[in-house]
Amino acid sequence: MKKILVANRGEIALRVMRTARRMGIRTVAVYSEADRRSPHVRFADEAVCIGPAPSSKSYLLGDVILDVARQTGADGIHPGYGFLSENAGFAQKVSDAGIVFIGPRPKSIEMMGSKLAAKEAAKQFNVPMVPGIEQAITDVEMAKEIGRRVGYPVLIKASAGGGGKGMRVVEREEDLKEQMERAISEAVSAFGDGSVFIEKFVESPRHVEVQILGDTHGNVVYLFERECSVQRRHQKVVEEAPCAIVSPEMRKAMGEAAVRVAKACDYVGAGTVEFLVDANRDFFFLEMNTRLQVEHPVTEFITGLDLVEWQIRVARGEQLAFTQENLSIQGHAMELRVCAEDPLNNFLPSVGTLQRYRIPVGPGIRVDDGYTEGMEVPIFYDPLLAKLVVHGKNRAEAIQKMKEAIAAYEVEGVATTLPFGRFVMDHPAFVSAGFDTNFIKLYFTPELLLAENEAQALVAAKLALRLHYLEKRKLKVVETVSSAWMNRSK
Repeated sequence: MKKILVANRGEIALRVMRTARRMGIRTVAVYSEADRRSPHVRFADEAVCIGPAPSSKSYLLGDVILDVARQTGADGIHPGYGFLSENAGFAQKVSDAGIVFIGPRPKSIEMMGSKLAAKEAAKQFNVPMVPGIEQAITDVEMAKEIGRRVGYPVLIKASAGGGGKGMRVVEREEDLKEQMERAISEAVSAFGDGSVFIEKFVESPRHVEVQILGDTHGNVVYLFERECSVQRRHQKVVEEAPCAIVSPEMRKAMGEAAVRVAKACDYVGAGTVEFLVDANRDFFFLEMNTRLQVEHPVTEFITGLDLVEWQIRVARGEQLAFTQENLSIQGHAMELRVCAEDPLNNFLPSVGTLQRYRIPVGPGIRVDDGYTEGMEVPIFYDPLLAKLVVHGKNRAEAIQKMKEAIAAYEVEGVATTLPFGRFVMDHPAFVSAGFDTNFIKLYFTPELLLAENEAQALVAAKLALRLHYLEKRKLKVVETVSSAWMNRSK
């Protein structure tokens, strides 16, 4: 493989290209008109504009991207995450064109892309499941029967869903009909598929996922777990590895269950099996993401592996160079998604010009970003500016390093989630690892963040005033000056 087209933008495109360059592989960037000045465009060996700013007219045009791959002589296509990364049809077209799709086989993407099909496959391999029904339903009476059997609250979830769309929590039977109709309508609108299923709603769960890696020779390993419970609207905000509440025995059980899920769909490449963990630390299969995750850097920190490198090596037909016994956890890593969003205004997207943009540097600090100072933050795409990732000897050191990195990160021109990240790192529930997916709901309000910012500003002002007074009180030593008059008088 001598040339790879990266079918993505921003930080993930740049991150993939850096590994490819280190491996001696040339890269091709595709970009929309809005991304003409983006770092991934300048970094690539070749770059081709594929259309206007909206994703539907650029980054989601699989046939156009495939034509660019042919024209530039690319041997492989890396989809990153989002956009076409979990599009089985696109993966099949790439393979049919004689180009290597750097990701799982189309059939694996298709199977795991349907939550119902994924649940059925996992169930056959004795992976723990949340009580409920693993088939699509539209019959309200059947839904009520399931609710009575598993007990309320229940969760209605779109089979083809993601990002919280087509999802409804129902607390009582009399609300089931209305909420089911809403979930079906939203699923049709978002995914073109109104299939929904019902399962027991796990209250106060933790969201823990396991990174897996498989090759074309039948080998699959798990690269330990990530804690992803700090979320808003079902979107992850802070991730860490390993999970503070997972024991060695639980880690082994979850890891082996994740490997069974991967084998159930004949998985190749990097993927993630997600679990819900209840208050009793029982875990249940949630879904599988058939791509590289946004939060993959924390796994890279604790394993010492470059996951993009192994995606490429596996796609070239290479065998994994390690077994499960060779892998171990090294320290603790933490990631904050630095998004152009205003945490003081319900995390609404913030667009504008990056008037000042300076990233933190130092041992154990990594910033994966796709912006530079002076660039415009567009409204057309995900608001992720960067991923701020740190690594320490233990969790306490990682938290402290994250605080220092946040303080050193300078962004002016748009609002970001950096202050929220500091709020999380300081909160007792997070520090003690006593939190779940309700962290934001239970502990965060804009008023608390504002009060914290004002308190920090007051401390800084008092410190500055104190230093000023100390400076004024210092004894000033008069500088001795050589005098010609003094010299003559001797």
